[in-house]
Amino acid sequence: MSHNTSQSTAARRSRIRMLRPLRRSTDAVRRRRFRRGVYLLPSMFTMASMFCGYACIVYAMRGEFATAAPFIGWAIVADMFDGRIARMTGTESEFGVEFDSMADIISFGIAPAILSFAWGLAPLGRLGWAVGFVFVAAAAIRLARFNIQSASPSQDKRYFVGMPSPAAAGIPAATVYMYPSGFQTYSDALPVLAMVVIPAVLMVSTIRFRGFKTINLQARHSYAVLVLFAIGLALLVAHTELVLVVLAYGYLASAFIEMGWHKFHKRAVGSRQTAVSDTKPEQHRLAE
Repeated sequence: MSHNTSQSTAARRSRIRMLRPLRRSTDAVRRRRFRRGVYLLPSMFTMASMFCGYACIVYAMRGEFATAAPFIGWAIVADMFDGRIARMTGTESEFGVEFDSMADIISFGIAPAILSFAWGLAPLGRLGWAVGFVFVAAAAIRLARFNIQSASPSQDKRYFVGMPSPAAAGIPAATVYMYPSGFQTYSDALPVLAMVVIPAVLMVSTIRFRGFKTINLQARHSYAVLVLFAIGLALLVAHTELVLVVLAYGYLASAFIEMGWHKFHKRAVGSRQTAVSDTKPEQHRLAE
């Protein structure tokens, strides 16, 4: 009796399978393709940043430095938006992180190095292109270290460890944009070494630079912030080259200013604590 029941159950299951629609082999492929897809909105900004880096290289090789330098600025703007848009829309992915790193190496490593070489390092010969490679290597190391540190939950989101590669690329870009004529002699090109080497060293350093990821754009702020933004836009339009140089070098100097302020504040607090600890035993002796 039990044997007949099991046979009837197996036959019923086989009939149910026959009634089900056949699954095509392409269905599994479509699922895999859908999972392997990319989020278009942040990736389009990353692609725009990569294109700006490539355009900078092309115009720098042509010797059109006034046209090449602003492309790094546009790449910085696109790089700021791709990460923020991904966080705001919940479209962060491992592909986006890796794609952004590849684009950053082009736009903030290779592009500013070639721009600096064609603009002012070429008269230095082998020393010039060697220093340009140092900048590229520093940018790559900086990006690899950032990817590792950003995955750590203990990382302080308010600061970057080392100068961010977009800010480092902004140093030669702003300088070239302000003085696009370039240098043709060996002695005149020597100061260009500092323009390239200092940002490269700061990228791989452990000096903390203030970040802007913690700024909440959706929260309410004072009207004065909007007024300051309008003043900044007016100055940027009226004196574009000067404002960009001030922003680039001002951000570089801000890390040292903040570091000096923290050291001064710690010393002041330590001296106050020492003074308080010295007065307590004296007050105790007077009380006795």
